[in-house]
Amino acid sequence: MAKKVTSTRKRKEKSVVIPGIIVLFLFLFVSFSYYAYQIVYTPNVDTKGQDTYVYIPTGAGYAEALDSVEATGAIIDKLSLRFMAKLMDYDELVKPGRYKIENGWGNRQLIGVLRLGEQSPVKITFNNIRLRQDLAAKLAASVEPDEQEIDSLLRDPEYLRALGFDTTTIVSMFIPNTYEVYWTTSAKALIDRMKAEYDKFWTEERQAKAEQQGLTPQQVSVLASIVQAEQGRYADERPRIAGVYLNRLKKDMLLQADPTVVYSVGDFSIRRVLNVHLQYDSPYNTYRYKGLPPGPINVPDISSIDAVLNPESHNYIYFCAKDDFSGYHAFATTQAEHLANARRFHKAMNERNIMR
Repeated sequence: MAKKVTSTRKRKEKSVVIPGIIVLFLFLFVSFSYYAYQIVYTPNVDTKGQDTYVYIPTGAGYAEALDSVEATGAIIDKLSLRFMAKLMDYDELVKPGRYKIENGWGNRQLIGVLRLGEQSPVKITFNNIRLRQDLAAKLAASVEPDEQEIDSLLRDPEYLRALGFDTTTIVSMFIPNTYEVYWTTSAKALIDRMKAEYDKFWTEERQAKAEQQGLTPQQVSVLASIVQAEQGRYADERPRIAGVYLNRLKKDMLLQADPTVVYSVGDFSIRRVLNVHLQYDSPYNTYRYKGLPPGPINVPDISSIDAVLNPESHNYIYFCAKDDFSGYHAFATTQAEHLANARRFHKAMNERNIMR
């Protein structure tokens, strides 16, 4: 009788345990499924309404890549991100680059973009550049290669010779515009891209116009850099200024361009060119040496280049800034007229106490 009671009790216990195990299993299954759903689909990126980018350096490993993602401050649940990264084999598929991450993305979307290497391009825009070093710094600010790496190529005579330039003319190869490249673009690939853009810019029509002025494309850029330095505010006056310098070149006169003197001295704070500056011995000083200087004194923009290619036709061979400080210039065909204009301007500078 006792054995029968014990057997009955065991059957009752089993009937209780089995449903309990099933309930526990279902609970765990539902919990895991819900957590798995959260890991995969629940938004895990909060950019707080700002454009947010992840920069993963070339050669970065899995840990460094995820550290870069988390460093944006946009990841809500870091643990779930790392779990999903492992699940998607991101540790074997890390790719360098600059990636834009969008607000509301889930882990699956984010890791998917990273592991496919779907970079967001950067836009490079450069203008108002004076020196080669300034150009290198400007380019380096938008891509992974640093300023020194870019500048070393811009100073490499053999490499520049292959491009058709030298260390004094290389800045003329860079046509100011907006270009899209990837952040991971190498220094050489970036410069080669600029050469390709330069070749596209110098169409047959532009080359023919340069030839009509008796200039090569590089010489056009040199003269355009002077025109731009003379008139940095109003592009509408640049063709007239270009016409003055072209007239002087045709007459075998010294260009006598003040900006080339400032460039020679290397003090770009100079507002008033004095006799002492004019004596500075440099091939860029067009008060001492005839013809164009060896290279551009800045990176001229397209309007300045086109001003040289499409100069205003006139007989002016002199000009100086107007005494009203409007930013425009007074032009003259004779030296006497020019000296009168210059005296008025110098008087205005004295009245404003501009001595240097």
